[in-house]
Amino acid sequence: MPLTHRLATMADEPRLSALMTRAIEHLQSAYLTPDQVAASHAFMGLDSRLIADGTYFVIQDAGDIAGCGGWSRRATAYGGNHSAGRDDRLLDPATEAAKVRAMYTHPDHVRKGVGTLILSLCEAAARAEGFAALELSGTMAGVPLYRSFGFEGVRPFEDSGVPMLLMCKVI
Repeated sequence: MPLTHRLATMADEPRLSALMTRAIEHLQSAYLTPDQVAASHAFMGLDSRLIADGTYFVIQDAGDIAGCGGWSRRATAYGGNHSAGRDDRLLDPATEAAKVRAMYTHPDHVRKGVGTLILSLCEAAARAEGFAALELSGTMAGVPLYRSFGFEGVRPFEDSGVPMLLMCKVI
């Protein structure tokens, strides 16, 4: 059955949070130490602002939530509701890149096109709002997907001892 998508609602939050926890625990462990996986929970997770803004997608496979992710017209680069350094300032599409945010795939649904669908939806929506570029803060687990979708590495950085890569794509 083909993947379907819809905008996330606040009612989805408990299931999305559970999916995110499972994805962090299972998919990051191939790239991070156990301590780094544990530290990831301090800054990764659900950002309800994305749902409220109507920019967060749920990907379904035969009715099951296979993944989630979205984009933002706001300055916060990454992180969940509990993360430090959030910035709700609206970005200027003429001079700033839209942010791809909070992409997670359920471990049972990896390599089925979930991430590619999310990136395609984000790119189309950001372009429709006048953005000319996308930017994301990629985990090491996500970098291969982002590169295959045309993102280029800008600079590596760390949060809580977890390696990340700032990436950008002109759209």
